[in-house]
Amino acid sequence: MKLLCSAQELITGLINATRALNARPATQVLECVKLSTGEEEFALTCTDGALTVCAHVKAQIEEPGEVLLPGRLLTEIARKLPEGTVSIQMNDKLLTVIRCASSRSTLTGLPVTEFPKMLDLINTHALHVPQKRLKDMINRVVFAIAAQESRQTLTGCLMEVTRTELRLVGLDGFRLALQRMHGDFILPDGVTTVKAIIPGHVMGEMSRIMDDSADTMITFHMDGAHLMAVIGNTTLVTSLLAGEYINYRQILPEKWLTRVTVKRAELSDSIERASLMAREGKNNLVRMTVSGDVMRITSMSELGDVLEELSVHLEGEEIEIAFNARYISDVIKNIDDECCMLSMNTNVSPCVVSPVEGDDYLYLVLPVRVAN
Repeated sequence: MKLLCSAQELITGLINATRALNARPATQVLECVKLSTGEEEFALTCTDGALTVCAHVKAQIEEPGEVLLPGRLLTEIARKLPEGTVSIQMNDKLLTVIRCASSRSTLTGLPVTEFPKMLDLINTHALHVPQKRLKDMINRVVFAIAAQESRQTLTGCLMEVTRTELRLVGLDGFRLALQRMHGDFILPDGVTTVKAIIPGHVMGEMSRIMDDSADTMITFHMDGAHLMAVIGNTTLVTSLLAGEYINYRQILPEKWLTRVTVKRAELSDSIERASLMAREGKNNLVRMTVSGDVMRITSMSELGDVLEELSVHLEGEEIEIAFNARYISDVIKNIDDECCMLSMNTNVSPCVVSPVEGDDYLYLVLPVRVAN
């Protein structure tokens, strides 16, 4: 094998591919990146057994071939290379030489025979989704996905697609995040809804692979147990989580006794300041009291207390309610609108945070029951 490629494109490809590497791989093969040549490009593939990422890099192929190389080490070597053209050459004993300008490194390769084959779902139905909007949605949902949970489905993100709407849902038992995208989505004949529970860490890696500025589509292929995402020159394949996702619609209240409209930036800043004192307390609590058109946010600890007052618009009954400071702060941080609406019934029932107009997002936070 012998090829020439751009140093920067090699680095980008390796960074994307090695996102699939596990911190504690079960075998030596799963520590590796598979390098295989094609026509005017080569593929870099890594897998942890459940997630596989393949990045394609443009190249001048002088001799075809394939080899397994230490994934993280090769990435670090590539990062340190000078700018310019990289030469990668392998001999018949799989010894691989990487050259760029005056730099030369050698790596001992392994045969590709034991490397897991990448599942190809390209012949299944294709679902096209705007990349930039989806990346934003993922970033505003992943914080609410459970990291560890006895109910495995809650460690995943529910993707729910109809012909007019795509939803992402994250839920960890204390808060719920829902993002909506309206559009025209083509589903298979006879199918009204497509659902997939995608592992939470995979959603995070998928977002990192996406290009912030790309005004392009990401293409999904699914077969019920697996999902393939084609993102530019990178393809990601993952196992989906089995089981039924919790019926989150049953959790969402349909009626309200209290609705508060507030400027998001002022609310966020007030919660952040109150959180400084809340962190010093035993329960990390902030309290919100809404009376008239004033919201008072308080927190206390053995070291002192904080009082924040801000103007709001109150519809319905006055309320006093308490939240875990981190949970309510995470929600408000993931809103960009100038104003948002908090809808509540009692101080022990869920608080729903939503836009004043439209339905692009919805967040639900469980309050903390406290003594008066």
